[in-house]
Amino acid sequence: MKAFSVSGESLAGIIVSRKVRLIAVTVALAALTSSQPAFAARRHHASAAPAEDESTSASNTGLQGPYTEACVLEPTTGTVIFEANDHTPWPTASLAKMMLMLIVAEKIHDGSLKLTDQITTSRKAAEMGGSQVYLKEGETFSLDDMMKAVVVHSANDAAVAVAEYIAGSTEAFVVMMNQQAAALGMKDSHYYSVHGLPPAKGQSADVASAYDQAILAREMLKYPDVIRWSSIDTAPFRAGTFELRNTNHLVRTYPGCDGLKTGFYDRAGFNVVATAKRAGLRLVAVVLGSQHKLTNFKEAAEMLSQGFLNYEMHSVAKKGTPAAQSVAVTDAETASITPVWGGDAGVFVKRGDANNAIKIDYNLPASIEAPVKAGQKIGTATVTAGGKSVATIALLAPLAIARKASLTKRLLGIF
Repeated sequence: MKAFSVSGESLAGIIVSRKVRLIAVTVALAALTSSQPAFAARRHHASAAPAEDESTSASNTGLQGPYTEACVLEPTTGTVIFEANDHTPWPTASLAKMMLMLIVAEKIHDGSLKLTDQITTSRKAAEMGGSQVYLKEGETFSLDDMMKAVVVHSANDAAVAVAEYIAGSTEAFVVMMNQQAAALGMKDSHYYSVHGLPPAKGQSADVASAYDQAILAREMLKYPDVIRWSSIDTAPFRAGTFELRNTNHLVRTYPGCDGLKTGFYDRAGFNVVATAKRAGLRLVAVVLGSQHKLTNFKEAAEMLSQGFLNYEMHSVAKKGTPAAQSVAVTDAETASITPVWGGDAGVFVKRGDANNAIKIDYNLPASIEAPVKAGQKIGTATVTAGGKSVATIALLAPLAIARKASLTKRLLGIF
C-alpha cells in the first residue's frame, strides 16, 4: 500500500513513533519529522492588513518548509490520521472567523437567529480594513448575505457587523468565542478578535493549533448552512455590483471539496482548513504557516488525497434497512416484527481491514406488547470495531401493529 507522504517525504517508516488518537479502528500515519520555527509576534495596525489574496508570499517571517503544522481528521469519529506539530498555538489570521461561523450556524439552528434578519452596519464595521466588501455606515444586508461575505470573501467589515448584531459589541462576541472554544476542548486556542486581523500594538494575536482547528471544523460540519456558505465559488453582493470570490481555491480545483476557510497575514503565513467528501467519506485537512501562496492548498490537497486513498467509511447498515434479528409481539395478530435501522452506520477503517474488524451487537427485548407505533424505538444496535464501540444506532418499528381484538369483539365482528 502506498505510504502517506507529504512533499516527497515517506512516512511509512516512522508510523509507530507518533502519537495518534483512535476513536474508530484505524492505523495511524506518522507526522513529519522536521520541525518548524515558532511564531515570533510581529505587530501590525489592523487597517493596514492586506486582503488574503493580495500577497503571494509571507515575507520576513522565518517560515520554512511547506508548512509549520498540519492535521488530517475524519469528523464522524474524530480520528486523526495524520499530524505534524499539531498542538502548537499558531496565529489564525482569518481562520478566526470559523468560530463566528459556528456560533451563527448554531443560533440559526436553534431559532434564535434567522437568515432573513437585517444587519445594519455600524461605523466601526465600516472602518474595518483588510479583506472587506466596503460596507458603508447604515448600510443593511440580510444575515445570509453578510455571512456569505464573511465566509466566501473573508470580509472583516461583515464579520464585525454580524458580531455586533449578535452580542452588542465585538468584545462581548469574543467572550462567546472563547467560551465556545473551551466547551469544545480547544486547549491550544484563544481569540482576541472576531476577524483575525494582525494585532495592533499592545494587543495579542488570535491563536489556535492545527488540531484545535480540526475539532472546530468537526463541530461546524454538523450545520448545513456552513457547507452551503463555504462551498460557494462566486456570488453577487450588493445587487450584483460586487462579486464575492471564494478565497479557498480548493472549492474550484479539488473534486469533492466544499469548504471551509482560509487565513493569511505575514506572520501567520498562509493557513487553510479544507474539507472534502468522496464515496461517503469526509475528511478535514488543516495546513498552517505556509510561506508561499498556493502551497497550503497543494499540501492540503495531497493530504486529503492520501486519506481517501488509504481509508474508507465502510457501510455497515443504511437507514430503513431491516436488522438481522426479530422481536416477538404479544397480544397481536402479527407474531413478530423485524425492526429497521434508525440511521446509517459506518466504520472508519483502513482499506481492506473492514471484514476483520467489524461486529454488530443487537440489544433487543425478547418480546414487546401491542400496540406498536410506526417508528417506535424497539432497541439498539452497537457497532464495534477492533473491540471498541464506534456507533450505537436505534432500531425502530417499520410499521404500526394493532392490539389483537378480544374474543367477544371478534365474535361480534367488531375490530
